[in-house]
Amino acid sequence: MANAFGLSLGTALRRDPAEGPVRPQRPLGRLIWLHAPTRDSARPMAELGRRIILDEGFPVLLTTHVPVSSGGILIVQPPPPDTPAAVAAFLDHWRPDAAFMAEGELRPSLINAAFDRNVPLALVDGAAPRILPGRESWWPGQMRNLLAKFRHIFTLDEAAARAFRKAGSSSQVTQVAGRLEEGSLALPCTEAERAALARLLAPRQVWLAAGLPAEEEAAAIAAHHAALKLAHRMLLIVVPQEPDRAAAFAARCEAEGWKVARRAADEEPDADTEVFVADGMAELGLWYRLAPVTWLGGSLSVGCVLDPLEAASLGSALIHGPHFGPHGATLARLSAARASLPVASARGLAEALADLLAPDRVARLAHAGWAVASEGTEVTDRMVALAGRLVEREA
Repeated sequence: MANAFGLSLGTALRRDPAEGPVRPQRPLGRLIWLHAPTRDSARPMAELGRRIILDEGFPVLLTTHVPVSSGGILIVQPPPPDTPAAVAAFLDHWRPDAAFMAEGELRPSLINAAFDRNVPLALVDGAAPRILPGRESWWPGQMRNLLAKFRHIFTLDEAAARAFRKAGSSSQVTQVAGRLEEGSLALPCTEAERAALARLLAPRQVWLAAGLPAEEEAAAIAAHHAALKLAHRMLLIVVPQEPDRAAAFAARCEAEGWKVARRAADEEPDADTEVFVADGMAELGLWYRLAPVTWLGGSLSVGCVLDPLEAASLGSALIHGPHFGPHGATLARLSAARASLPVASARGLAEALADLLAPDRVARLAHAGWAVASEGTEVTDRMVALAGRLVEREA
């Protein structure tokens, strides 16, 4: 895909003295530029970029400060500092034909310079307008002036649209669109292995403690002990947050009298196994598919360490604690949609697990989580089509 856009593995990198970052050569032809200011917007913008490449055939530059999976087809770079010299160097190099900016972050130098160069600007997933900290001006009307540079402003909901209109955006330009699609979240697994383990575990109820930190091991063990009183054949699968903890956790369980099997030892969870210990995150796609219920490790102590939508997209019902870590916005969305089961303590984890022994309860929670993980497809379709029109200057 990269070669089709004029890039190659041997392409020389250049460093622009006005900004400092190493930039790859600009691909040939029309180029779409996307900007994601936060972790929450990076993945849906990456999915939008992937769709633009596959559906419209344009290369895509995504600027963001956070790590993002590009699928190997996006150009991912940090945004330039919002100074005239850095912005000019950025635009001179990339020469974008259209730009989409997420959420509502307004970078004055970047927006003004892009507008002056006749780059069509659109704002997507708008929540509330905000000027980049440190770039606010004393003169009145700065935000109104910046919003006027956008041809399209698409907001998450009507409340967000009111916030943009109140800040000065035109009613003709501002409209409610909803949320962009999160993208392809389904983690891979080997289907033959999944099918074999599913047959092995078919008679049993299974739950997963994913990304379990040492601080929550006792809580998981206690919750499993309580659940076994109600479902005596229940199996706990544990993926430790730190792979090096797997052996120690298995030894701890064995010392407490649990029947343990370890993935690292090529052991299978037979009919007598009560705790099955996996060693790392590489097979999370397998465990999410096998476990109808997932506890989001870290959310009771150090902060949730795994992306909740990865489990939700594979049909696993979610239980989590009050410490969201970097996934606050995602867990807030899931909670608002009643697509997760929040708890406040180790005792709450045990009670939630007991509640989810009812198949209908698990099914409702899992379906609601899947709906959150898969929403936004139509919105992304609209933005892909708009990208084509903006490039052709038809909108």
